Amino acid sequence: MEGKGFITRQKGDASHTVSEAVGGIANSPSKRLRTETDPVPVKSILKFAKLSENATVPTKGSVRAAGYDLYSAYDYSIAPLDKVIVKTDIQIAVPAGCYGRVAPRSGLAAKHFIDVGAGVVDEDYRGNVGVVLFNFSKDTFEVKKGDRVAQLICEKICYPELEQLDTLDETVRGDGGFGSTGRN
Repeated sequence: MEGKGFITRQKGDASHTVSEAVGGIANSPSKRLRTETDPVPVKSILKFAKLSENATVPTKGSVRAAGYDLYSAYDYSIAPLDKVIVKTDIQIAVPAGCYGRVAPRSGLAAKHFIDVGAGVVDEDYRGNVGVVLFNFSKDTFEVKKGDRVAQLICEKICYPELEQLDTLDETVRGDGGFGSTGRN
C-alpha cells in the first residue's frame, strides 16, 4: 500500500505491510505520550563571567547556530606561519555532562587561512578562555579587540573508566589507518 501516507516495510523473509501514517502522532517523539520513566527535558545553561571590561559577551549568529561566537579582548598581530593565544577575558561553566569545543569560524579559514587549535574547555575549567590561532597565510594577520575569533560549541561527553588488557579483540579493519580504507 505505497503512497497516500502509507509505507510498506520488509521484515526478515516475509513481507509485512505496515500501515502507518508518515508524520503521524506515533512517529513523532514530541507528540508521544509521556510515561513516568521518560526523562523530563532540562534546559541547558552555559554560564559565563566577564573577567575585564575588554570582554565581549558571547553571541550566536542565528537562533540555531551550533556555537557561540568568541571575541578577542585585545589586539594581536600573528606573523605568517605563526600562532598566538588570543584571550577572550571570559570564563565559562559548561552544562553538566558537556565540554566546550573551541572551533574555527569558517570565514576566517576561507578568507584568511586562519585556523583554531587545541580547543577543549573541560567541564571543571574556570580560567580565561584562550583561543589558539594559527596563521597559515604568507601575510601577517591582525586581530583587533572585539573581533570574532572562534566559536564555542557545547558537546555531550562520556567519561569512561579505563580497563587495561593484554590484547584487544580483532576487527575486520585491524590496525589500518591514515587513509587505509580509501581507494586512492
